[in-house]
Amino acid sequence: MPGAGSPLEDANTAGALLLPGSDVTGLDVTGPDAAVPVGRRRAGGFADVARRYRRNRLAVVGLVIVVFLAVVALFEPWLTPYDPLEQNLGNTLRPPSAVHWFGTDVLGRDLYSGIIYGTRLAMLVSGLTVLCSLVIGVVLGALAGVKGGAWDAVISRVVDVFLAFPLLIGAVIIVQAVGGGIVPVVVALVALGWMTTARLMRGQVLALREAEYVEAARSIGAGTWRIVVRHILPNAIAPVLVYAFTSIGVVVVAMASLSYLGIGAPVTEPEWGRLISQATPFLQVPGMTHLWLAPAGAIAVTTLAFAFVADGLRDALDPRLRGG
Repeated sequence: MPGAGSPLEDANTAGALLLPGSDVTGLDVTGPDAAVPVGRRRAGGFADVARRYRRNRLAVVGLVIVVFLAVVALFEPWLTPYDPLEQNLGNTLRPPSAVHWFGTDVLGRDLYSGIIYGTRLAMLVSGLTVLCSLVIGVVLGALAGVKGGAWDAVISRVVDVFLAFPLLIGAVIIVQAVGGGIVPVVVALVALGWMTTARLMRGQVLALREAEYVEAARSIGAGTWRIVVRHILPNAIAPVLVYAFTSIGVVVVAMASLSYLGIGAPVTEPEWGRLISQATPFLQVPGMTHLWLAPAGAIAVTTLAFAFVADGLRDALDPRLRGG
């Protein structure tokens, strides 16, 4: 993070992705940048990351789509021409037209309004799920890596136990036990989604805690948690953030899968997976393609967009590309 300086800089310890301005800059101080003050190199860190990110055209496209989805989710009430929850059984299964752009679903709801509403629901649930998973995973992973010993053994075994449960099957069990609805879905996905973050953070901390700049900080009397917060976490968090963007797409698919199985969003909610489930009986009916194509396309586009953003961040934050 900007401003988190360290006593020494050792590019050889940067075995992971790095945030601009973190302790290990990943720059070759013996090369052309040697004459440039460290502070100035750090000040341009974000500009360098942005420049490398823009080189990946798919990543730029993904970022544009993600921003568009965020805007749609934020302004959903003003972008839906009809109430997405209002049912009209006398207006079911209408084909796309000027009145209903995507047609109507099996309950007579405007499908376009339902897709927009589903976007807000998907962004909210996936964002909340990934945020909670990140907090739990980062804290437990850092604790295991810093403390070691019994702490590391216990946390690692807990991670192994949770990883033994397949995500979808485990989520089905938890949601069925707690009860259907959006909140149980979030609880289930968080409970089964923090382990990879914890394992990734633990590995990063283990790789960085013996770095020369960390040893230098210890030698001048810095406390353990000060070293963790100021010197280890800024260098360890970047690959976790990359993984988080990938996880958002996974959560969107998992939520849609649960709703498709009938245990996620309530039947009255036009969630993408629920819309596909309601369209299943009409897959072979001519003229009914719009019932499943629109929600399936929304899932595919959202998942790919976040995957493209994660891929671009991975390349942009790779210290081996700093000189490119």
